[in-house]
Amino acid sequence: MYLQYWGLKEKPFENTPDPKFLYHSGQHEEGLARLMYVVKEGKGAGLLTGTYGCGKTLLSRALSRELEKDIYKVAMVTNPRLSDTEMLKMILHLLGGTQIPQGKGEILMALEKIFSANARDGKKTVVVVDEAHAIEDPNLFEEIRLLLNYQTDSQFLLTLLLLGQDELKDKVTEIKQLNQRIGLRFHLDALAPEETARYVNHRLLIAGAKSEIFDEKALAMVHARSGGIPRRINQICDICLMTAMTHGSKIVTETLVSEAVESIGE
Repeated sequence: MYLQYWGLKEKPFENTPDPKFLYHSGQHEEGLARLMYVVKEGKGAGLLTGTYGCGKTLLSRALSRELEKDIYKVAMVTNPRLSDTEMLKMILHLLGGTQIPQGKGEILMALEKIFSANARDGKKTVVVVDEAHAIEDPNLFEEIRLLLNYQTDSQFLLTLLLLGQDELKDKVTEIKQLNQRIGLRFHLDALAPEETARYVNHRLLIAGAKSEIFDEKALAMVHARSGGIPRRINQICDICLMTAMTHGSKIVTETLVSEAVESIGE
């Protein structure tokens, strides 16, 4: 509704993992670099944790976009609330399996064929499990870990990336054999006040803004009320643009941020 009013070509604060909106804060840049290192160097497994809404999924999508499609075959599991057999079926499907067996043994053999065929063709297999903290069955973690047993004498046949909220670290630590396979780990924190300001302005610029829309005090208020969590920043800023438009204001002020926050109960 407000795009024409603000002269924007698209909504800047949608809570969807669109890689073009990725703001390369210092920690997000490092997180992406570490994920890339794990994949490029075939380190077996990597772990990315962070507060709810801090950009883990967006980083994984940015990673997938940067990987050469003719070299890397990526299976992105976004719903890990599956049984161990369902998880294996999902990975097989996402890697291009067309005939999905029912028995676990047959599924594992089909996966091994895909892993091996990719390796022979000079391709690398990557399995990303998002929201992995939601996995409740320890057997599922064990099944995921066992995928790392597919390897040659010199390399793993796949790279496993686990993404999730803080509690994922404890779950992985409790499974010693899985924990020992994690070649690299990184944790995303909330954005600092100055990062929040740059984040907001970055997204507005990508969306087509020709000038700054939020004043300095408004940006400080956005940070204070969002805690520096990108998902909450997006929600607040989206309502701010609508609120300012209804007031006929061409700048978002601290007062307008307060009114917007109250309207969404933040």
